Amino acid sequence: MTPRAADRARYDRATAHLDAPVAVVDLEAFDANADDLVRRAGGKPVRVASKSVRCRALLERVLAHDGFAGIMSYTLDESLWLARAGFDDVLLAYPSADRAAFAELSRDAKLAGAVTVTVDDPAQLELIDRAREGGTEEVRVCLELDTSLRLLGGRVRIGARRSPLRTPAQVAELARSVARRPGFRLVGLMAYEGHVAGVGDAIAGRPVRSRAVRLMQAAARRELAARRAAVVAAVRAVAPDLEFVNGGGTGSVQHTAAEDAVTEIAAGSGLYVPRLFDDYTSFTGRPAALFAQPVVRRPGLGVVTVLGGGYPASGAAGADRLPVPYLPEGLRYDPREGAGEVQTPLLGAPADDLLIGDKVWFRHAKAGELCERFDVLHLIEGDRVTATVPTYRGEGRTFL
Repeated sequence: MTPRAADRARYDRATAHLDAPVAVVDLEAFDANADDLVRRAGGKPVRVASKSVRCRALLERVLAHDGFAGIMSYTLDESLWLARAGFDDVLLAYPSADRAAFAELSRDAKLAGAVTVTVDDPAQLELIDRAREGGTEEVRVCLELDTSLRLLGGRVRIGARRSPLRTPAQVAELARSVARRPGFRLVGLMAYEGHVAGVGDAIAGRPVRSRAVRLMQAAARRELAARRAAVVAAVRAVAPDLEFVNGGGTGSVQHTAAEDAVTEIAAGSGLYVPRLFDDYTSFTGRPAALFAQPVVRRPGLGVVTVLGGGYPASGAAGADRLPVPYLPEGLRYDPREGAGEVQTPLLGAPADDLLIGDKVWFRHAKAGELCERFDVLHLIEGDRVTATVPTYRGEGRTFL
């Protein structure tokens, strides 16, 4: 029996009492992935990205691992919710325009002490000031650096369109704006190199593209390391008590951790290891989060139909954004139908061994987005479900 076949047998036994659709997290794989992230971080703390987990029980579990410290959140409402629940170090990694949440933040000492907000424009500071509604608590601020690689004199850009702050002078000027403005304290700097951390460099069947990606990423790492060091020095000249410099992502942990200027690493998707991380040479993780759909039809030889399954991931639309049929091995989509809203036909020899009611196990293309489809995650140890925990959605929270 292959390792994947053994996993299928375990998951089927563990969930035999549960009707599909059902979502699970294999805790042995989850913990092993957490340990690998810590190992690759080389002694620097790992801040867990909540958008890639979206389950409070699993956030608590990973933060109990040595080497993890703090949460990187994705909306201000989520940040306050986590802080109210007892998480005391929450970095909101994206600018917000949530005036009501800023008013609450600036009125509550506990929340203001636990949550740091990210800005990259003086207009964001002005919005926060207007939203205070008399709140006097000091707002902790983190600045974000643009990490994109610019080529041909800036005519070619590789990387996400995030912060407008690129040079040491630009970041230092905003740092001075924060320092001059009452009610704010600059505590951090972050820079997410998504074109390195979030792009696979070993794409199956595309060796030329894979080599091009590796060359691009090597150049991007060199350029960013030098620029990030200069930016950090410029910001520390304004704010010598800067508490953290955050960088990285699951696909670049060890590279970013090697930079002296970086004090902590961000990672989250590497805990679940969704399908988009199959195309990396920098690490090999164990798929930990899966979902199962039930077989409801057998239309003919070599084909079964499962209920639902059309759970595409965010990003540029393409086949790589679809969940992948994972267990049993050898199933594939019908290219004329793909993953369906209510039903999904699957082709391949294994279909002839599947019966009505059997489970087909899938991996989502991305990590936490799976949790927007399920109220609970069933946690598996060995061949047993040992706990069932709510996702954000199961707690009635859908932040985006």
